[in-house]
Amino acid sequence: MADRSLRGIRIGAQSLQSEEGVVFHERAQHTYSCTSCGRDTTMTFAADAEVPEAWECRTCGAEALLRIGDGTATVDHSGDKVARSHWDMLLERRTIPELEELLEERLAYLRARRGAGDEAALDKLSA
Repeated sequence: MADRSLRGIRIGAQSLQSEEGVVFHERAQHTYSCTSCGRDTTMTFAADAEVPEAWECRTCGAEALLRIGDGTATVDHSGDKVARSHWDMLLERRTIPELEELLEERLAYLRARRGAGDEAALDKLSA
């Protein structure tokens, strides 16, 4: 087996293609400062790419803002959608008094069903 293996090459560790004739695109590095932990993250983008004003911090996951010169960019979150919970969506369809009425109806139904089941069980025991 050893005499049939390839010698002098690490399979998968290196590319067999050369970099001859390859023209790399211009790049620009941008630094983001985390608002939570204060760490800086440097990201490399294409020179003509639109750079986002905010990036997720690699350390803590908080929002890191683009550093421009000595200051940082500010991000306007006024247009962002606020996440709605199930409760918020329910309150769009029903009022609190309607919900209380539905709760009482459902509880009465469950109590009646539970009571009927207990009577049937008592009848079986007495027979």
